[in-house]
Amino acid sequence: MNVYEGSILTVDHADTVARYLVEDAGRIVFIGDDLPKQYENAQVVRLGDKALCPAFVDTHEHLASFATFNAGLNVMDARSNEEIKQLISDFLPRCNMKIVIAFGASPYSVSEGRLLNREELDAVCPDRPFFMVKYDGHACIVNTALLNIVKERVSILRGYHPETGEMNQEAFFAVSDYITSSLSIPDLVCNIQEAIDYLASKGIGMVHSVSGVGFAGDLDISLENWLSKSVQQGFSIRVFPQSMDIETALKRGLPRIGGCFKCALDGCFGSSDAALNAPYYNDPSNYGVLYYTDETVIDFCKRANRAGLQIEMHAIGDAAFDQATRALKAALDDYPRDDHRHGIIHACLPTEKGLNICSEYGIHLPMQTSFIDWPQEPDVYLNSILGSERAVMLNPLRTMWDKGIVLSAGSDAPCTDPNPIVWLYKACNHSTPEESLTIREALRMCTYNGAWASFDNVERGSLEVGKLADMCVLSENPYTMNAKDLMQLNVEDLILSGVSYQKQKQKQSWITAIARGVLSRAKG
Repeated sequence: MNVYEGSILTVDHADTVARYLVEDAGRIVFIGDDLPKQYENAQVVRLGDKALCPAFVDTHEHLASFATFNAGLNVMDARSNEEIKQLISDFLPRCNMKIVIAFGASPYSVSEGRLLNREELDAVCPDRPFFMVKYDGHACIVNTALLNIVKERVSILRGYHPETGEMNQEAFFAVSDYITSSLSIPDLVCNIQEAIDYLASKGIGMVHSVSGVGFAGDLDISLENWLSKSVQQGFSIRVFPQSMDIETALKRGLPRIGGCFKCALDGCFGSSDAALNAPYYNDPSNYGVLYYTDETVIDFCKRANRAGLQIEMHAIGDAAFDQATRALKAALDDYPRDDHRHGIIHACLPTEKGLNICSEYGIHLPMQTSFIDWPQEPDVYLNSILGSERAVMLNPLRTMWDKGIVLSAGSDAPCTDPNPIVWLYKACNHSTPEESLTIREALRMCTYNGAWASFDNVERGSLEVGKLADMCVLSENPYTMNAKDLMQLNVEDLILSGVSYQKQKQKQSWITAIARGVLSRAKG
Protein backbone atom coordinates (compact mmCIF):
# COMPACT_ATOMS: atom_id res chain seq x y z
CA MET A 1 0.00 0.00 0.00
CA ASN A 2 1.23 3.48 -0.92
CA VAL A 3 -0.16 6.92 -0.14
CA TYR A 4 0.67 9.65 -2.63
CA GLU A 5 0.44 13.19 -1.27
CA GLY A 6 0.55 16.27 -3.45
CA SER A 7 -1.10 17.39 -6.69
CA ILE A 8 -3.20 14.42 -7.87
CA LEU A 9 -4.56 15.23 -11.34
CA THR A 10 -7.36 12.69 -11.57
CA VAL A 11 -8.74 13.59 -15.04
CA ASP A 12 -12.10 12.35 -13.79
CA HIS A 13 -15.36 13.75 -15.15
CA ALA A 14 -14.89 16.94 -13.08
CA ASP A 15 -11.11 17.24 -13.55
CA THR A 16 -10.71 16.95 -9.81
CA VAL A 17 -7.35 17.82 -8.29
CA ALA A 18 -7.00 15.92 -5.00
CA ARG A 19 -4.37 15.93 -2.26
CA TYR A 20 -4.20 12.20 -1.56
CA LEU A 21 -4.30 8.98 -3.58
CA VAL A 22 -4.04 5.58 -1.95
CA GLU A 23 -2.96 2.54 -3.97
CA ASP A 24 -3.29 -1.00 -2.68
CA ALA A 25 -2.53 -4.23 -4.57
CA GLY A 26 -2.33 -2.31 -7.82
CA ARG A 27 -5.67 -0.52 -7.53
CA ILE A 28 -6.74 2.89 -6.36
CA VAL A 29 -8.67 2.60 -3.08
CA PHE A 30 -8.96 6.24 -2.08
CA ILE A 31 -8.89 9.71 -3.63
CA GLY A 32 -9.52 12.84 -1.60
CA ASP A 33 -8.28 15.84 0.31
CA ASP A 34 -8.40 14.35 3.82
CA LEU A 35 -6.63 11.04 4.45
CA PRO A 36 -8.80 8.51 6.35
CA LYS A 37 -7.32 7.12 9.56
CA GLN A 38 -7.00 3.56 8.23
CA TYR A 39 -4.27 4.77 5.84
CA GLU A 40 -2.28 6.89 8.28
CA ASN A 41 0.39 4.23 8.83
CA ALA A 42 0.90 3.45 5.14
CA GLN A 43 4.07 4.44 3.32
CA VAL A 44 3.77 7.99 2.03
CA VAL A 45 5.22 9.25 -1.25
CA ARG A 46 5.39 13.03 -0.95
CA LEU A 47 5.26 14.60 -4.38
CA GLY A 48 6.29 18.10 -3.33
CA ASP A 49 6.22 20.29 -6.45
CA LYS A 50 5.64 17.26 -8.68
CA ALA A 51 2.26 15.95 -9.85
CA LEU A 52 0.60 12.58 -10.37
CA CYS A 53 -1.56 12.01 -13.45
CA PRO A 54 -2.91 9.03 -15.39
CA ALA A 55 -0.47 7.12 -17.61
CA PHE A 56 -0.39 8.38 -21.18
CA VAL A 57 -1.98 6.46 -24.06
CA ASP A 58 -0.59 6.47 -27.61
CA THR A 59 -3.68 5.89 -29.74
CA HIS A 60 -1.96 5.48 -33.08
CA GLU A 61 1.38 3.81 -33.51
CA HIS A 62 2.93 1.29 -35.87
CA LEU A 63 4.56 -0.70 -33.07
CA ALA A 64 6.38 -3.32 -35.17
CA SER A 65 7.61 -0.65 -37.60
CA PHE A 66 8.63 1.68 -34.79
CA ALA A 67 10.45 -1.18 -33.10
CA THR A 68 12.26 -2.05 -36.32
CA PHE A 69 13.25 1.53 -37.11
CA ASN A 70 14.13 2.21 -33.46
CA ALA A 71 16.74 -0.53 -33.86
CA GLY A 72 18.03 1.08 -37.05
CA LEU A 73 19.39 4.53 -37.87
CA ASN A 74 17.28 7.61 -37.06
CA VAL A 75 18.22 10.58 -39.25
CA MET A 76 15.37 12.92 -38.25
CA ASP A 77 17.66 15.44 -36.56
CA ALA A 78 20.05 15.73 -39.53
CA ARG A 79 19.94 19.12 -41.23
CA SER A 80 21.79 18.24 -44.44
CA ASN A 81 22.18 15.27 -46.75
CA GLU A 82 25.91 15.39 -46.12
CA GLU A 83 25.20 14.88 -42.44
CA ILE A 84 22.93 11.94 -43.27
CA LYS A 85 25.67 10.33 -45.37
CA GLN A 86 28.10 10.70 -42.49
CA LEU A 87 25.58 9.17 -40.09
CA ILE A 88 25.22 6.21 -42.48
CA SER A 89 28.99 5.76 -42.72
CA ASP A 90 29.31 5.78 -38.94
CA PHE A 91 26.38 3.38 -38.52
CA LEU A 92 27.34 0.70 -41.06
CA PRO A 93 30.30 -0.83 -39.15
CA ARG A 94 28.16 -1.47 -36.06
CA CYS A 95 25.01 -2.57 -37.92
CA ASN A 96 24.40 -6.32 -38.24
CA MET A 97 21.07 -6.00 -40.06
CA LYS A 98 20.62 -8.16 -43.15
CA ILE A 99 19.04 -5.10 -44.79
CA VAL A 100 20.27 -1.77 -43.42
CA ILE A 101 17.33 0.37 -42.31
CA ALA A 102 17.27 4.13 -41.76
CA PHE A 103 14.29 6.33 -41.01
CA GLY A 104 13.28 9.97 -40.88
CA ALA A 105 14.66 11.56 -44.06
CA SER A 106 12.83 14.73 -45.05
CA PRO A 107 13.52 17.07 -47.98
CA TYR A 108 11.99 19.90 -45.93
CA SER A 109 14.40 19.78 -43.00
CA VAL A 110 17.73 19.54 -44.84
CA SER A 111 19.63 22.39 -46.44
CA GLU A 112 19.62 20.76 -49.89
CA GLY A 113 15.82 20.73 -49.98
CA ARG A 114 15.65 17.21 -51.41
CA LEU A 115 16.01 13.57 -50.48
CA LEU A 116 19.17 11.62 -51.09
CA ASN A 117 18.98 9.64 -54.33
CA ARG A 118 19.95 6.10 -55.24
CA GLU A 119 23.34 7.13 -56.64
CA GLU A 120 24.25 8.94 -53.42
CA LEU A 121 23.19 5.95 -51.32
CA ASP A 122 25.29 3.68 -53.54
CA ALA A 123 28.31 5.85 -52.88
CA VAL A 124 28.05 5.43 -49.14
CA CYS A 125 26.60 1.89 -49.07
CA PRO A 126 27.38 0.06 -52.33
CA ASP A 127 27.28 -3.58 -51.28
CA ARG A 128 24.54 -4.02 -48.68
CA PRO A 129 20.81 -3.54 -49.37
CA PHE A 130 19.81 -0.16 -47.92
CA PHE A 131 16.27 1.00 -47.12
CA MET A 132 15.80 4.65 -46.09
CA VAL A 133 12.23 5.50 -45.16
CA LYS A 134 10.91 9.01 -45.52
CA TYR A 135 9.75 10.70 -42.32
CA ASP A 136 6.04 10.32 -43.19
CA GLY A 137 6.21 6.55 -43.62
CA HIS A 138 4.76 6.79 -47.13
CA ALA A 139 7.89 6.70 -49.27
CA CYS A 140 11.45 5.42 -49.24
CA ILE A 141 14.77 5.57 -51.07
CA VAL A 142 16.52 2.31 -51.94
CA ASN A 143 20.06 1.73 -53.14
CA THR A 144 20.87 -0.41 -56.16
CA ALA A 145 21.55 -3.52 -54.09
CA LEU A 146 18.00 -3.43 -52.72
CA LEU A 147 16.44 -2.29 -55.98
CA ASN A 148 17.82 -5.37 -57.73
CA ILE A 149 16.11 -7.57 -55.12
CA VAL A 150 12.66 -5.95 -55.24
CA LYS A 151 12.51 -4.82 -58.88
CA GLU A 152 10.30 -7.63 -60.15
CA ARG A 153 7.66 -7.13 -57.48
CA VAL A 154 7.45 -3.32 -57.71
CA SER A 155 8.29 -2.33 -61.29
CA ILE A 156 4.66 -2.37 -62.47
CA LEU A 157 3.29 -0.50 -59.45
CA ARG A 158 2.36 3.15 -59.09
CA GLY A 159 5.13 5.10 -57.37
CA TYR A 160 8.08 3.17 -58.84
CA HIS A 161 10.98 5.53 -59.64
CA PRO A 162 14.13 3.48 -60.27
CA GLU A 163 16.14 6.43 -61.60
CA THR A 164 16.12 8.17 -58.20
CA GLY A 165 15.50 5.09 -56.08
CA GLU A 166 12.37 6.67 -54.61
CA MET A 167 9.39 4.41 -54.04
CA ASN A 168 6.04 5.85 -53.01
CA GLN A 169 2.35 4.90 -53.05
CA GLU A 170 1.84 1.19 -53.90
CA ALA A 171 5.52 0.66 -54.77
CA PHE A 172 6.55 1.82 -51.30
CA PHE A 173 4.06 -0.49 -49.58
CA ALA A 174 5.38 -3.43 -51.62
CA VAL A 175 9.00 -2.68 -50.68
CA SER A 176 8.00 -2.17 -47.04
CA ASP A 177 6.18 -5.52 -47.10
CA TYR A 178 9.34 -7.20 -48.38
CA ILE A 179 11.51 -5.60 -45.67
CA THR A 180 9.24 -6.54 -42.80
CA SER A 181 8.76 -10.09 -44.05
CA SER A 182 12.55 -10.53 -44.13
CA LEU A 183 12.85 -9.93 -40.38
CA SER A 184 13.32 -12.95 -38.13
CA ILE A 185 10.78 -13.52 -35.37
CA PRO A 186 13.39 -13.46 -32.57
CA ASP A 187 14.76 -10.14 -33.80
CA LEU A 188 11.31 -8.63 -34.18
CA VAL A 189 10.22 -9.71 -30.67
CA CYS A 190 13.45 -8.36 -29.17
CA ASN A 191 12.99 -5.06 -31.02
CA ILE A 192 9.39 -4.77 -29.79
CA GLN A 193 10.47 -5.43 -26.21
CA GLU A 194 13.07 -2.66 -26.45
CA ALA A 195 10.50 -0.33 -28.01
CA ILE A 196 8.08 -0.94 -25.13
CA ASP A 197 10.81 0.00 -22.66
CA TYR A 198 11.34 3.19 -24.64
CA LEU A 199 7.62 4.03 -24.66
CA ALA A 200 7.43 3.43 -20.91
CA SER A 201 10.33 5.83 -20.38
CA LYS A 202 8.10 8.52 -21.93
CA GLY A 203 5.23 7.80 -19.54
CA ILE A 204 3.17 5.75 -22.02
CA GLY A 205 1.40 2.82 -20.39
CA MET A 206 -0.80 1.77 -23.31
CA VAL A 207 -0.36 1.80 -27.07
CA HIS A 208 -2.87 1.22 -29.85
CA SER A 209 -0.82 -0.55 -32.48
CA VAL A 210 -1.84 -0.77 -36.12
CA SER A 211 -0.38 -3.97 -37.49
CA GLY A 212 -0.23 -5.78 -40.81
CA VAL A 213 2.59 -4.75 -43.11
CA GLY A 214 3.40 -7.68 -45.30
CA PHE A 215 4.24 -10.78 -43.31
CA ALA A 216 3.07 -14.04 -44.86
CA GLY A 217 -0.31 -14.96 -43.41
CA ASP A 218 -0.35 -11.65 -41.51
CA LEU A 219 2.09 -13.17 -39.05
CA ASP A 220 2.91 -9.74 -37.62
CA ILE A 221 -0.74 -9.24 -36.59
CA SER A 222 -0.78 -12.60 -34.83
CA LEU A 223 2.60 -11.89 -33.27
CA GLU A 224 1.58 -8.50 -31.88
CA ASN A 225 -1.69 -10.00 -30.63
CA TRP A 226 0.22 -12.70 -28.75
CA LEU A 227 2.71 -10.21 -27.35
CA SER A 228 -0.13 -7.94 -26.24
CA LYS A 229 -1.30 -10.77 -23.98
CA SER A 230 2.10 -11.61 -22.52
CA VAL A 231 3.70 -8.18 -22.20
CA GLN A 232 5.20 -7.62 -18.76
CA GLN A 233 4.99 -5.00 -16.00
CA GLY A 234 1.41 -3.98 -16.70
CA PHE A 235 2.08 -2.39 -20.10
CA SER A 236 -0.92 -2.68 -22.45
CA ILE A 237 -1.13 -3.12 -26.23
CA ARG A 238 -4.34 -2.96 -28.25
CA VAL A 239 -3.91 -4.32 -31.77
CA PHE A 240 -5.71 -2.97 -34.84
CA PRO A 241 -5.21 -5.23 -37.89
CA GLN A 242 -4.66 -3.10 -41.00
CA SER A 243 -6.97 -4.99 -43.29
CA MET A 244 -10.28 -4.65 -45.10
CA ASP A 245 -10.91 -8.37 -44.67
CA ILE A 246 -12.91 -8.52 -41.44
CA GLU A 247 -11.95 -12.17 -40.94
CA THR A 248 -8.41 -10.96 -40.23
CA ALA A 249 -9.76 -9.55 -36.96
CA LEU A 250 -12.54 -12.03 -36.23
CA LYS A 251 -10.45 -15.20 -36.50
CA ARG A 252 -7.97 -13.73 -33.99
CA GLY A 253 -10.69 -12.71 -31.57
CA LEU A 254 -9.85 -9.03 -32.00
CA PRO A 255 -12.76 -6.58 -31.52
CA ARG A 256 -11.32 -3.91 -33.80
CA ILE A 257 -9.96 -3.37 -37.30
CA GLY A 258 -8.27 -0.62 -39.27
CA GLY A 259 -5.29 1.68 -39.38
CA CYS A 260 -3.14 2.73 -42.33
CA PHE A 261 -1.61 0.75 -45.24
CA LYS A 262 -4.59 -1.32 -46.46
CA CYS A 263 -6.95 0.91 -44.47
CA ALA A 264 -5.41 4.17 -45.70
CA LEU A 265 -7.89 6.06 -47.84
CA ASP A 266 -5.25 8.42 -49.24
CA GLY A 267 -1.58 9.33 -49.12
CA CYS A 268 0.06 12.21 -47.25
CA PHE A 269 1.11 15.83 -47.66
CA GLY A 270 4.81 14.97 -47.71
CA SER A 271 4.34 13.16 -51.02
CA SER A 272 1.56 15.48 -52.25
CA ASP A 273 -0.81 12.56 -52.60
CA ALA A 274 -3.21 13.26 -49.74
CA ALA A 275 -6.62 13.37 -51.45
CA LEU A 276 -8.03 16.91 -51.77
CA ASN A 277 -11.39 18.33 -52.81
CA ALA A 278 -9.59 21.20 -54.57
CA PRO A 279 -6.22 20.84 -56.31
CA TYR A 280 -2.86 21.45 -54.71
CA TYR A 281 -1.95 25.13 -54.65
CA ASN A 282 1.37 24.51 -56.41
CA ASP A 283 -0.01 22.02 -58.96
CA PRO A 284 -3.54 22.65 -60.32
CA SER A 285 -3.54 19.24 -62.00
CA ASN A 286 -2.98 17.32 -58.75
CA TYR A 287 -5.86 16.37 -56.45
CA GLY A 288 -3.90 13.65 -54.66
CA VAL A 289 -4.97 10.02 -54.61
CA LEU A 290 -8.02 8.26 -53.21
CA TYR A 291 -6.96 4.64 -52.98
CA TYR A 292 -10.52 3.23 -53.00
CA THR A 293 -13.93 4.01 -54.42
CA ASP A 294 -16.76 5.01 -52.10
CA GLU A 295 -18.43 1.70 -52.82
CA THR A 296 -15.40 -0.27 -51.59
CA VAL A 297 -15.04 1.73 -48.38
CA ILE A 298 -18.75 1.70 -47.59
CA ASP A 299 -18.93 -2.06 -48.15
CA PHE A 300 -15.99 -2.60 -45.78
CA CYS A 301 -17.50 -0.36 -43.10
CA LYS A 302 -20.90 -2.00 -43.34
CA ARG A 303 -19.45 -5.50 -43.01
CA ALA A 304 -17.18 -4.55 -40.11
CA ASN A 305 -19.88 -2.60 -38.30
CA ARG A 306 -22.42 -5.43 -38.63
CA ALA A 307 -19.78 -7.82 -37.26
CA GLY A 308 -19.52 -5.65 -34.14
CA LEU A 309 -15.99 -4.47 -34.88
CA GLN A 310 -14.58 -1.07 -34.01
CA ILE A 311 -13.32 0.62 -37.20
CA GLU A 312 -10.47 3.08 -37.75
CA MET A 313 -9.25 4.43 -41.10
CA HIS A 314 -6.45 6.76 -42.21
CA ALA A 315 -7.54 10.03 -43.83
CA ILE A 316 -5.19 12.99 -44.31
CA GLY A 317 -6.79 15.18 -47.00
CA ASP A 318 -10.30 16.62 -46.95
CA ALA A 319 -11.50 14.36 -49.78
CA ALA A 320 -10.38 11.29 -47.84
CA PHE A 321 -11.93 12.65 -44.63
CA ASP A 322 -15.23 13.15 -46.42
CA GLN A 323 -15.04 9.62 -47.82
CA ALA A 324 -14.41 8.21 -44.34
CA THR A 325 -17.33 10.08 -42.81
CA ARG A 326 -19.65 9.07 -45.66
CA ALA A 327 -18.69 5.43 -45.23
CA LEU A 328 -19.05 5.36 -41.45
CA LYS A 329 -22.36 7.20 -41.64
CA ALA A 330 -23.63 4.72 -44.22
CA ALA A 331 -22.55 1.81 -42.02
CA LEU A 332 -24.26 3.24 -38.93
CA ASP A 333 -27.42 4.12 -40.88
CA ASP A 334 -27.42 0.54 -42.14
CA TYR A 335 -26.89 -0.98 -38.68
CA PRO A 336 -27.10 1.52 -35.79
CA ARG A 337 -24.87 0.93 -32.76
CA ASP A 338 -24.92 3.07 -29.64
CA ASP A 339 -21.30 2.61 -28.56
CA HIS A 340 -19.20 1.71 -31.57
CA ARG A 341 -16.25 4.09 -31.01
CA HIS A 342 -15.31 4.15 -34.69
CA GLY A 343 -12.53 6.59 -35.51
CA ILE A 344 -10.79 8.49 -38.31
CA ILE A 345 -7.03 8.60 -37.87
CA HIS A 346 -5.11 11.85 -38.54
CA ALA A 347 -8.08 13.90 -39.81
CA CYS A 348 -5.59 16.62 -40.72
CA LEU A 349 -7.82 18.59 -43.08
CA PRO A 350 -11.42 17.93 -42.09
CA THR A 351 -14.48 19.57 -43.60
CA GLU A 352 -17.35 21.20 -41.74
CA LYS A 353 -19.78 18.66 -43.18
CA GLY A 354 -17.57 15.74 -42.14
CA LEU A 355 -17.04 17.10 -38.63
CA ASN A 356 -20.79 17.47 -38.21
CA ILE A 357 -21.17 13.79 -39.14
CA CYS A 358 -18.51 12.89 -36.55
CA SER A 359 -20.34 14.89 -33.91
CA GLU A 360 -23.75 13.45 -34.73
CA TYR A 361 -22.61 9.83 -35.09
CA GLY A 362 -20.07 9.71 -32.25
CA ILE A 363 -17.01 9.19 -34.45
CA HIS A 364 -13.80 9.95 -32.56
CA LEU A 365 -10.52 11.30 -33.94
CA PRO A 366 -7.09 9.93 -32.93
CA MET A 367 -5.02 13.05 -33.66
CA GLN A 368 -1.27 13.58 -34.04
CA THR A 369 -0.58 16.97 -32.52
CA SER A 370 3.13 16.39 -33.22
CA PHE A 371 2.25 17.19 -36.84
CA ILE A 372 1.61 20.82 -35.83
CA ASP A 373 4.63 22.94 -36.79
CA TRP A 374 6.51 19.71 -37.46
CA PRO A 375 10.20 20.15 -38.43
CA GLN A 376 9.93 17.31 -40.96
CA GLU A 377 6.89 18.95 -42.60
CA PRO A 378 7.08 22.65 -41.62
CA ASP A 379 4.33 25.20 -42.03
CA VAL A 380 6.20 26.96 -44.83
CA TYR A 381 6.06 23.75 -46.87
CA LEU A 382 2.38 23.14 -46.12
CA ASN A 383 1.59 26.72 -47.13
CA SER A 384 3.44 26.18 -50.41
CA ILE A 385 1.43 23.12 -51.41
CA LEU A 386 -1.97 23.97 -49.89
CA GLY A 387 -2.01 27.77 -49.93
CA SER A 388 -2.16 29.77 -46.71
CA GLU A 389 -5.96 29.89 -46.52
CA ARG A 390 -6.23 26.12 -46.55
CA ALA A 391 -3.10 25.43 -44.48
CA VAL A 392 -4.47 27.45 -41.58
CA MET A 393 -7.36 24.94 -41.39
CA LEU A 394 -5.10 21.98 -40.57
CA ASN A 395 -5.65 20.06 -37.32
CA PRO A 396 -8.44 22.30 -35.97
CA LEU A 397 -8.44 20.94 -32.42
CA ARG A 398 -10.59 23.64 -30.83
CA THR A 399 -13.21 23.42 -33.56
CA MET A 400 -13.36 19.64 -33.15
CA TRP A 401 -13.47 19.78 -29.34
CA ASP A 402 -16.23 22.38 -29.27
CA LYS A 403 -18.36 20.16 -31.51
CA GLY A 404 -18.21 17.49 -28.79
CA ILE A 405 -15.96 15.15 -30.80
CA VAL A 406 -13.72 12.92 -28.67
CA LEU A 407 -10.06 13.60 -29.49
CA SER A 408 -7.24 11.31 -28.45
CA ALA A 409 -3.50 11.64 -28.98
CA GLY A 410 -1.13 9.41 -30.92
CA SER A 411 2.39 9.61 -32.25
CA ASP A 412 2.07 7.78 -35.57
CA ALA A 413 5.50 6.44 -34.57
CA PRO A 414 7.87 5.93 -36.22
CA CYS A 415 6.78 9.07 -38.08
CA THR A 416 7.23 11.14 -34.92
CA ASP A 417 8.94 10.40 -31.64
CA PRO A 418 6.32 9.07 -29.18
CA ASN A 419 6.61 11.87 -26.61
CA PRO A 420 3.42 12.87 -24.74
CA ILE A 421 5.01 16.11 -23.52
CA VAL A 422 5.25 17.19 -27.16
CA TRP A 423 1.60 16.19 -27.67
CA LEU A 424 0.57 18.39 -24.75
CA TYR A 425 2.71 21.33 -25.84
CA LYS A 426 1.57 21.30 -29.47
CA ALA A 427 -2.10 20.92 -28.53
CA CYS A 428 -1.89 23.98 -26.29
CA ASN A 429 0.33 26.03 -28.64
CA HIS A 430 -1.28 25.52 -32.03
CA SER A 431 0.29 27.43 -34.92
CA THR A 432 -3.25 28.74 -35.45
CA PRO A 433 -3.66 30.04 -31.87
CA GLU A 434 -7.46 30.01 -31.82
CA GLU A 435 -7.36 26.23 -32.45
CA SER A 436 -5.38 25.52 -29.24
CA LEU A 437 -6.77 23.47 -26.36
CA THR A 438 -6.48 24.29 -22.67
CA ILE A 439 -3.93 22.33 -20.63
CA ARG A 440 -6.69 20.39 -18.89
CA GLU A 441 -8.30 19.47 -22.21
CA ALA A 442 -4.96 18.42 -23.67
CA LEU A 443 -4.16 16.19 -20.68
CA ARG A 444 -7.57 14.53 -21.04
CA MET A 445 -6.91 13.97 -24.74
CA CYS A 446 -3.59 12.27 -23.91
CA THR A 447 -4.88 10.08 -21.07
CA TYR A 448 -8.56 9.37 -20.45
CA ASN A 449 -9.70 9.76 -24.04
CA GLY A 450 -7.01 7.34 -25.18
CA ALA A 451 -8.28 4.67 -22.79
CA TRP A 452 -11.85 5.44 -23.83
CA ALA A 453 -10.93 4.95 -27.50
CA SER A 454 -10.21 1.26 -26.89
CA PHE A 455 -13.00 0.64 -24.35
CA ASP A 456 -10.45 0.63 -21.51
CA ASN A 457 -11.82 3.61 -19.59
CA VAL A 458 -13.55 1.43 -16.99
CA GLU A 459 -10.14 0.24 -15.79
CA ARG A 460 -7.75 3.01 -16.89
CA GLY A 461 -7.40 6.56 -18.12
CA SER A 462 -8.30 8.46 -14.95
CA LEU A 463 -7.33 8.22 -11.30
CA GLU A 464 -10.51 7.02 -9.60
CA VAL A 465 -11.36 4.54 -6.87
CA GLY A 466 -11.49 0.99 -8.21
CA LYS A 467 -9.34 1.63 -11.27
CA LEU A 468 -5.86 0.29 -11.88
CA ALA A 469 -3.11 2.49 -10.49
CA ASP A 470 -1.64 3.33 -13.90
CA MET A 471 0.01 6.68 -13.26
CA CYS A 472 2.80 9.08 -14.19
CA VAL A 473 4.88 11.27 -11.93
CA LEU A 474 5.46 14.62 -13.66
CA SER A 475 8.23 17.03 -12.68
CA GLU A 476 5.70 19.86 -12.28
CA ASN A 477 1.96 20.38 -12.13
CA PRO A 478 1.03 21.28 -15.73
CA TYR A 479 -2.24 22.90 -14.56
CA THR A 480 -0.25 25.67 -12.87
CA MET A 481 2.15 26.20 -15.80
CA ASN A 482 2.02 28.62 -18.68
CA ALA A 483 1.24 26.70 -21.86
CA LYS A 484 4.38 28.10 -23.48
CA ASP A 485 6.49 26.39 -20.80
CA LEU A 486 5.07 22.85 -21.15
CA MET A 487 8.19 21.53 -22.86
CA GLN A 488 9.94 21.99 -19.50
CA LEU A 489 7.84 19.11 -18.13
CA ASN A 490 9.51 15.75 -17.60
CA VAL A 491 8.08 12.31 -16.93
CA GLU A 492 9.95 11.13 -13.84
CA ASP A 493 8.25 7.78 -13.30
CA LEU A 494 5.68 5.47 -14.86
CA ILE A 495 3.68 3.40 -12.40
CA LEU A 496 1.58 0.53 -13.77
CA SER A 497 -0.72 -1.43 -11.48
CA GLY A 498 0.94 0.34 -8.58
CA VAL A 499 4.50 -0.70 -9.47
CA SER A 500 7.21 1.56 -10.85
CA TYR A 501 8.16 0.42 -14.35
CA GLN A 502 11.70 -0.92 -14.48
CA LYS A 503 13.63 -0.44 -17.72
CA GLN A 504 14.85 -3.53 -19.57
CA LYS A 505 12.33 -5.81 -17.89
CA GLN A 506 10.59 -6.85 -21.14
CA LYS A 507 13.18 -9.58 -21.38
CA GLN A 508 11.38 -12.88 -21.40
CA SER A 509 12.60 -14.98 -24.31
CA TRP A 510 10.78 -14.65 -27.60
CA ILE A 511 9.55 -18.24 -27.32
CA THR A 512 8.19 -17.64 -23.82
CA ALA A 513 6.56 -14.37 -24.83
CA ILE A 514 4.76 -15.95 -27.77
CA ALA A 515 3.80 -19.12 -25.88
CA ARG A 516 2.31 -17.15 -23.01
CA GLY A 517 0.39 -15.00 -25.44
CA VAL A 518 -1.01 -17.96 -27.35
CA LEU A 519 -2.24 -19.56 -24.11
CA SER A 520 -3.49 -16.37 -22.48
CA ARG A 521 -7.10 -15.23 -22.42
CA ALA A 522 -6.12 -11.66 -21.57
CA LYS A 523 -7.49 -8.75 -23.56
CA GLY A 524 -5.53 -7.95 -26.70
